[in-house]
Amino acid sequence: MPETATATMGTGPDEIAALKAVALAGGLQETKVSCAALGEDLDASAQTASRRLQRLEEAGLIDRDVVGDGQWVSVTEAGESRLRGEYADYRRLFENETDLTLEGVITSGMGEGRHYITLEGYMEQFRTRLGYEPFPGTLNIELDETSVRKRGELVGIEAIDIDEWADEDRTYGAATCYGVRVIADPGTAEEHEYEGAHVIVPDRTHHDDSQLEVIAPEKLRDALGLVDDETVRLHVEPTSRADRRAPEADR
Repeated sequence: MPETATATMGTGPDEIAALKAVALAGGLQETKVSCAALGEDLDASAQTASRRLQRLEEAGLIDRDVVGDGQWVSVTEAGESRLRGEYADYRRLFENETDLTLEGVITSGMGEGRHYITLEGYMEQFRTRLGYEPFPGTLNIELDETSVRKRGELVGIEAIDIDEWADEDRTYGAATCYGVRVIADPGTAEEHEYEGAHVIVPDRTHHDDSQLEVIAPEKLRDALGLVDDETVRLHVEPTSRADRRAPEADR
C-alpha cells in the first residue's frame, strides 16, 4: 500500500457522456469526429463538444489528432476503464449478481505491503471489517491485457471501505477491499482455490492498473503453493451492502 498519490481525473457527467458517444461511434479503435455532429448527439453546441473533448484529452481518457475537417479520436486504456466502471454501476442497478474474473501472474513486490498492512491503524480496521488479521504482506499480481481492460468494473462491485487515519507523524490513505476467491492452476486438473481473501486497492498508490495486491489471513504463496510467474485467477465476490460500511461505533 504505497504512499504516492495518483492523479485525479477532473471529469464530470458531461465529459463521460461525450466519452460514451465517442466510444459508440467507434472510438474504442479510432474514429473521425466532427464537433458539430458530436454536439448534436450531446444536445450541445459544437463549441461545447470541442471543450468536452479537450477535457477528456487532458484527463488522459482519449487521444486525438485534429485535422482540417475534424479530428481523429481514440479512447485510451484509462478511458475504457472509466467506461467499464460506468457499465459495472448499471449492472449493479439492474442485475442481481455482478460477476468479474481477473487473471494475471504472481510477481515479487518491494516489501512495502508488509509495512503498511501491519500498521495498527489499518490492522484494527481489518479485524473489525474484514473479520481477520491479514498475513503481514500482500500477494502481488500482474494482470494480463484483458484483465487490465476489465479492471474498471471493480468500482461497480460492493466492497468494504478502509478509512484513512493519522498518527502524530502523518496521515495514511484510505483503501477499498474487494472479496475474492484466488484460484491457482486455473483450467487444469490441478486447479485449487482459496476463499476469504481480499483485493486491496489503496486510494494512494504508485502502481498502474496492471498491478493488484491481495491480502488474506494466511500467506497465500504457501497456502496455494504459488511461485513467481505462475498464473492465478481472481473471482471477485460482491460484499453485502450491510458490510460495506462499518457501524458508526467503529469509525
